[in-house]
Amino acid sequence: MEASLTARDRVGIQDFVLLDNYTSESAFLDNLRKRSHENLIYTYIGTLLVSVNPYKELDIYSKKQMDTYMGVNFFELPPHIYALADNVFRTMQSEYNNHFILISGESGAGKTEASKKILQFYAVSCPSTKLLNNVRDRLLLSNPVLEAFGNAKTLKNDNSSRFGKYMDIQFDHQGGAVGGHILSYLLEKSRVVHQNHGERNFHIFYQLVEGGEEDLLRWLGLERNCQHYRYLVQGDCAKVSSINDKSDWKMVRKALSVIEFSESDIENLFAIIASVLHLGNVKFEADVRGYASLNNNQEMHWLLGIPTQVLQQGLTHRKIEAKTEEVLSPFSVDHAVYARDALAKAIYGRTFNWLVNKINESLANKDSSRKTVIGLLDIYGFEVFNVNSFEQFCINYCNEKLQQLFIQLTLKSEQEEYEMEGIEWEPVPYFNNKIICDLVEEKHRGIIALLDEECLRPGEATDLTLLEKMEEEIGGHPHFVTHKLADKKTRKTLERGDFRLLHYAGEVTYCVVGFLDKNNDLLYRNGKEVISFNFYCKKQVVTQFKSSLVGLTEILMSKEPWYVRCIKPNEAKQPGRFDDVLVRHQVKYLGLMEHLRVRRAGFAYRRKYDIFLQRYKPLCPDTWPNWRGTAAEGVQRLIKHLGYKPDEYKMGRTKIFIRHPRTLFATEDAFQICKHRLATRIQAKYKGYRVKGDYLKQREAATKIENCWRGLMARKEREKRAWASLILFLRFIKGFMTRNQPSCNDNSEYLAYVRTNYLTRLRDNLPRTVLEKDAWLTAPPILQEASQLLKKIYIRHMVKKYVRGITPHRKAQLLLKEQTSSMFKGKKENYPFSVCRPFVDTRIGAEDISIKVLQMIRHEHIKYSVPVVKYDRNGFRPRLRQLIFTQEAAYLVEETKIKQRIDYSSLKGMSVSNLSDNFLILHVTCDDIKQKGDLVLQCDYLFEALTKLCVIANKQNYIKVVQGSVRFDIQPGREGFVDFKSGQESMVYRAKNGHLMVESTRTKSR
Repeated sequence: MEASLTARDRVGIQDFVLLDNYTSESAFLDNLRKRSHENLIYTYIGTLLVSVNPYKELDIYSKKQMDTYMGVNFFELPPHIYALADNVFRTMQSEYNNHFILISGESGAGKTEASKKILQFYAVSCPSTKLLNNVRDRLLLSNPVLEAFGNAKTLKNDNSSRFGKYMDIQFDHQGGAVGGHILSYLLEKSRVVHQNHGERNFHIFYQLVEGGEEDLLRWLGLERNCQHYRYLVQGDCAKVSSINDKSDWKMVRKALSVIEFSESDIENLFAIIASVLHLGNVKFEADVRGYASLNNNQEMHWLLGIPTQVLQQGLTHRKIEAKTEEVLSPFSVDHAVYARDALAKAIYGRTFNWLVNKINESLANKDSSRKTVIGLLDIYGFEVFNVNSFEQFCINYCNEKLQQLFIQLTLKSEQEEYEMEGIEWEPVPYFNNKIICDLVEEKHRGIIALLDEECLRPGEATDLTLLEKMEEEIGGHPHFVTHKLADKKTRKTLERGDFRLLHYAGEVTYCVVGFLDKNNDLLYRNGKEVISFNFYCKKQVVTQFKSSLVGLTEILMSKEPWYVRCIKPNEAKQPGRFDDVLVRHQVKYLGLMEHLRVRRAGFAYRRKYDIFLQRYKPLCPDTWPNWRGTAAEGVQRLIKHLGYKPDEYKMGRTKIFIRHPRTLFATEDAFQICKHRLATRIQAKYKGYRVKGDYLKQREAATKIENCWRGLMARKEREKRAWASLILFLRFIKGFMTRNQPSCNDNSEYLAYVRTNYLTRLRDNLPRTVLEKDAWLTAPPILQEASQLLKKIYIRHMVKKYVRGITPHRKAQLLLKEQTSSMFKGKKENYPFSVCRPFVDTRIGAEDISIKVLQMIRHEHIKYSVPVVKYDRNGFRPRLRQLIFTQEAAYLVEETKIKQRIDYSSLKGMSVSNLSDNFLILHVTCDDIKQKGDLVLQCDYLFEALTKLCVIANKQNYIKVVQGSVRFDIQPGREGFVDFKSGQESMVYRAKNGHLMVESTRTKSR
């Protein structure tokens, strides 16, 4: 966040509407200065674009820049004139209505360049066909033509527009430019005959003289030297380093051809321009009576193609009508000079109007279907000079009218937006300059009315009588003051021929001298006849201009407005220099603070829901990455997550309105942090995607290389095999046939193959265990001896490996198993099934033996215990017992009682049957009648128990495997029998003969 704030402090804010201290001019200028120093020449006030002239080339107008701004939301990218042009174009297409862009600012602020950039953008962005390209080229090339004839070098600007221009660009329903129309206003014709020091005449004069072809100049009677023409040297700066007249001449000639001027039109056009130059060189001399005369004036031959006598009479005499006759009154030299200059101005003015009409004919759209229009108004800005005359009065009046229109349209659009969105409108206080407009244009009492009246009244009317008339009629107006009406302090700043108007942009002092002449724009009757005028009483200049402004206002009121305000940062035209006083003055007369206050009335920021949500949705988990509901619901969820307070925003029908810039800045800073985080994730994903793509390409390439290489190797191998196959095959056959013979050259390779093949197969089929020793691969005859030797070695190896892997516990188990095997293998049927069952240390845990029994035998160490079923000696009833082997004796235990103790020394033998039953009989020495006899037991772990008993008691040879029946001693002198036989199922019962019959199932041998 800190980084974002630092950047904002360095480069300023892109939209003045987001300026916290929006009522401060100083804050406004500070923001403008920051951006200007960083070459960020464009800044918004809402949709109004403020442009600061950088006085240097910036790389921000390329085709790539145009593509960047095409079709992008207005506020999505940094401010740019392309963004404004694109937004106007897209709004026109979507709403199918007309728009205009008002470009204003003082001379040298960059208005003409701004107009060019907009035209260039539309030329690139509009659809392209052969017909549309023709129209586009004419629109673009109309600019250099109008600049040549209507622009001039002034003290403030080397390419200053000396006329107002309104251009309509017509578009069809697909957005293609299909036509155009140009209106011009108040051409500064006085510049034709007079230029101030440091200024030039219109560019076309210098371009013709400096760049015109030799044949053309010879035909026009011109020389390639501007110093020879009076109308070109008054400013004493015919040559300007920043202007290339020769190059501009070529551009104008090319443009005239593209705009479809015929060769005849072009010749006549330049003939008239040359005639104006010749006319400026006409000199008058006073005759003996003091009247003007033209004697031997060579320039007369080149003037307008008019008979010399007619032209001479028109320049030296005035024709006066008296009822039915006309009288010629001779001019004095001064009057003749005036008539000459008036004729030159009239010729150039009419030529300029003809030129504009001719361009309009070329741009005219022949299709009568409805078209949408974007207008470009490049109008002079408010002008304040050391000496302000009639031209500045007209220009500043025009700016007053446009300012009035500007405020009205801005307020109207703001109010309509609030009402459309259902948000309460708060009235905005602003300075209404209607009072100044009325002062200038009010019927019968305004300055224009008084000026016209003074021009038309009979008698001697002078500029001073005009001033007196104004003092008499409007002397009490708060915005008007003269030397006579001013107080002492103000009177010191006014000359007697001055009057001062308090415009919306500040005070301007006008010198009244020349007002009447310039307003009349007099051309004597016979002068009009010279240029084929019919003499009618025409309107005064200022009245015509007023009518033109009314027409222009009506045009603009019918269209949607957009604004570009151009600012000149310094008078010296130096890059990087920012003159606070000069810029502050322009900010004031351009009405930028007024516009900002109107835009900030209520809410500083407003955006459509979908645009706001699209930008800031990453800030809320619920809205990121995709919000499923409506945009309004998504914005509501988003601002709830962001913690907006109720007084900080309003929800309109289609837009969110945010009151304070700081709220938006906090949101934007959070978004910048989030954006970097998201960018990191996207970069990681993208880099992974790229690396994966590269890997797949490399793998594919490697696979192709491998395939090619393998194919190459396979082909080589095939060739080798094809070369050797026959020889090898024959050798193999021969070796097979002699395989049983002693080794020789014929069978050596075959026998080697047989050995290798056998050993390879033997390696892959070696026995896995010692038990598989008989699964040895059969050897061919030549390897019988070697095979037996290898078998012995391998078996010894497996045995050794097996023995080394046996643990002590496992070894003990195997030793027991070995004893069991020696005792029962081949003797008892179910022995094979016991081999796979491992022996355990005991079958009854100490916790399962009665504590009382443990206490009784505590001095003896228990070696093994196992559950058994004991059959009574009398009746053979089964009893569950525990058989415990200690170091000294065997105990038969019933729960807590020891039923019988058998010393190992008294153990005579152990008998088992050869069948699959689990019975054993323990034979004990019975000398005393009170002693208990032999034990008949059934044990599930028969082999384990007997083996353990043999080992503990050291009675390995005492086990007897019997067949049929076993005799046992019940007590001394009394015996019993246990009979064993095989049957269908296992059964134990007392037979009729009194013997215990044990019947067991026959097991299949394994």
